[in-house]
Order: sequence, then structure tokens, then C-alpha cells
Amino acid sequence: MKGVKALYLKELSELDGVSGDEGRVRKFIEEKIKDKVDSLKVDALGNLIAFKKGTRSNRKFVLAAHMDEVGFMVTNIEDDGTLSFGPVGGIDPRVVVGKHVRINGELPGVIGYKAIHLQKKDELLASPKFENLRIHIGARSKEEASRKVELGDYISFATDFRQENSRATGKAFDDRAGCAVLMEVIEQEQRYEDDLYFAFLVQEETGLRGSAVLFEQVCPDLALVIEGTTAGDDPGLPEHQWATRLGDGPAITFMHRGYVVNKKIYESILQVAQKYDIKHQPKRRTAGGTDAARLAKTGGGVPAGVISVPARYIHSPLSMIDLGDFENTVKLVSKILEEGEGFAR
Repeated sequence: MKGVKALYLKELSELDGVSGDEGRVRKFIEEKIKDKVDSLKVDALGNLIAFKKGTRSNRKFVLAAHMDEVGFMVTNIEDDGTLSFGPVGGIDPRVVVGKHVRINGELPGVIGYKAIHLQKKDELLASPKFENLRIHIGARSKEEASRKVELGDYISFATDFRQENSRATGKAFDDRAGCAVLMEVIEQEQRYEDDLYFAFLVQEETGLRGSAVLFEQVCPDLALVIEGTTAGDDPGLPEHQWATRLGDGPAITFMHRGYVVNKKIYESILQVAQKYDIKHQPKRRTAGGTDAARLAKTGGGVPAGVISVPARYIHSPLSMIDLGDFENTVKLVSKILEEGEGFAR
């Protein structure tokens, strides 16, 4: 297998694609993979589905990752030219104060809150609420701001991707890391036994919506969901509460909110990792959910496994991953595909 260089991770991370506004991400992926797959389609909801014919074609195997990220939408334009806004997906308001954002992928802004000098004691001890935060875009009046912004406009964090040795920081690794894994697998231009469907999904962060319409289009026999998941090795969090640890390899899920992973698939993933000596770890906490839960209860149901790249500080303006974990995720997924019909039989 060719050496993995995280070819697309930087560009994917820096693209803006809040749930429901994934067009920039979809266009980028489509342009990069269109000559390396047999066919491409964009469905009515906005999912991008790429197909590669298998050498035996006895099974339909879906690899899925979601394109969307958490962010915000404009809910009001205030008289002073600032913007009220609400979250799209799960975001803690404590992590957004003072952060740079982009509106509609272009207009810069900054999230403001009452200065510490002006806060009363009870305010200092309380978490800020979105209703008390504003985005400043340099406008001095509602009329001036209204020429640049409309209600319902999308807002993304404005975070540059950076790499320091084996660690990378940026936004939206949940789940642009998963999208990058799928693109790396496609980049290898290898044929496998199974018919492969690479599904780049929309609106995962707002209710697993993209995966809900996938079943009736593909009717897959099995699936792997590739995610970015929480790392537990954060400051102040005791080790027994860690979900994953950076540098310990891709996380393999046995259960999460709304879904118990098919045991045969879970054990088969472990066996492949062990067979090829690929560093890996179990995801030890069951909080959070993935598109695997939706696939399990849509149509006839799809048995699905979940493999994730651990990331610190997800659903915030900046998160961190270990590039070794990313590379090992690509290796593990590739080896699973090489196992062909023997996988999860």
C-alpha cells in the first residue's frame, strides 16, 4: 500500500460546511475523486455517493463519513449592527467567546460577550448563553449589517489547519477526518471483491439525516462508518473516564448511543487489526452517536461497524488529532476491504 500522507485533510478541515450547507465540501470531494471511481451521484438531500465495481460483486459494502460540521445560523440582525445567532449541532457556548467566524464562507466576524470587568459575581460563575452572545462584523447599524447578512445565513468557525510533528490542529475533524480517510482509500485506485459505495453524507450533526435516505438508494449488505470521535486524554479528566487516547490508533466502537454494533462486524474489525498488526483501541465510553444508528433502523436495516479517528476538543473552534491515528485508520479500512467476502462472514 502506498504511504499515507493525509493528502486532503488540511483542505477539508478549512472548508466551511455547517449541517445543511455542505456544498463547498461536496464540490471539493467530487472534483478530487471523479476520475477514480466508476460513477458519482448527488441525491436529493445532498449526499455524494461514489461507486466502484467489485471483482466478484456478491455484496454491497458502504463506507460512510459525514461532510457536515457544527456551526451556527444568524437568527436576528440587531439595531447596533451585531448579529444574534443560534447553534447548529451540539456546541458548548463556553468555548466560542472571542472566536473568529465566517458567514457564508466569506464575511469575517468575531463572537463577543460582556467584558469581565463589567460582569457581576453571579455572571462570572455562570456559563454564557447563546442569547447573550453577539457576532460583530464591523457594521454600525442594522441597515448596514442587512446589506451583508440575511437571517438564516450560515456561520462557521474560522480556523486554520496546522501541523506540528505528528499532531494536527484545525476545525471540523468531526468528520472531515472520516471524509479524508475515504478519499485516501479511493486514491489507492484498487479494486476489491465487494461492490463499494463511498457515501459522503449530509446533516449528521442535526439528527443523522443523510444516512436516513441512503438505504433505499443502495440497499447495502453491510457498512462501515468512519468518524472523528472524542479523545479522553484532556486536562482534568481522570483516565477511567477516557473514551480514547491520541496516538493509540483508530477507535473501534462496540456500542454507542442508539446502537449496539453488530458483534460479528466488531470482532471482524478487531481480527483484521490484529492480523496486520495495526495499532488500535476500543472506544471505552458509549456517549455520542453515529450514522450507524440510523442505518440499523432504516429500511431493512444495515449491520454497521464504526471506526473513528480520536480527536481532542471536538465540536469546538479547534480540535487536535494524531496523524499516526489517521494513517492507521486508512490502513485498517484498506485491509478490511482486502479481506473481501471473508470479512464479517
